[in-house]
Amino acid sequence: MRAVLLGAPGSGKGTHGKRLSEECQVPLISTGDILRQAIAEETRLGLAAKADVQAGRLVADETVLGLIETRVGRPDAAKGFLLDGFPRTVAQADGLAAIMEAGGGHRLDHVLNLVVAADIVVNRLRDRWLCGQCGAIYNLSSKPPKATGTCDVCGSELAQRADDEPATVRARLEVYERETAPLVSYYATRGILRNVDAAGPADQVYAAIRRVVGPSS
Repeated sequence: MRAVLLGAPGSGKGTHGKRLSEECQVPLISTGDILRQAIAEETRLGLAAKADVQAGRLVADETVLGLIETRVGRPDAAKGFLLDGFPRTVAQADGLAAIMEAGGGHRLDHVLNLVVAADIVVNRLRDRWLCGQCGAIYNLSSKPPKATGTCDVCGSELAQRADDEPATVRARLEVYERETAPLVSYYATRGILRNVDAAGPADQVYAAIRRVVGPSS
């Protein structure tokens, strides 16, 4: 299975993507993660990304596409992958299609668009706590940690992101909707966009995702 996860901040891409990745035995590839790793390792592409970041620019499409091409070319992605945070633009979507075609004539099977109302997202992110050590995600309303402020998985301290404040979240949602609308249309015209209602409980949403991708994926 080769798929893209679309969805606003707080729609559940990370939570559902991780579960789907484990069940389907394909890597979940986060653009943010591979960018940070490349910058830390000071690879050629990492240095190019660092220069853009330090100059206050968006990382160039050429750089991001190079990182994606390298990552999906690894052995663990030979049978498929899930992309979280990429593509963000139609130009990147075209670039991804070219990479997949050149890498074996592959195409995306699904683009899963997790749809959830802004008010629900604001409430979710207000209650979200993250583990900086292992990446585990908690929600005080729906999935609280066993011990307040402590990760169940590794025992590290949990923290909230500064940009999860309600006013900031609403601004991020407006930007997301504006920037992503052309991408949603792009994939809809190609017949691979799958809208998933992501407003309900996590297990209910994940069951809907599994119905879309199929039990054998």
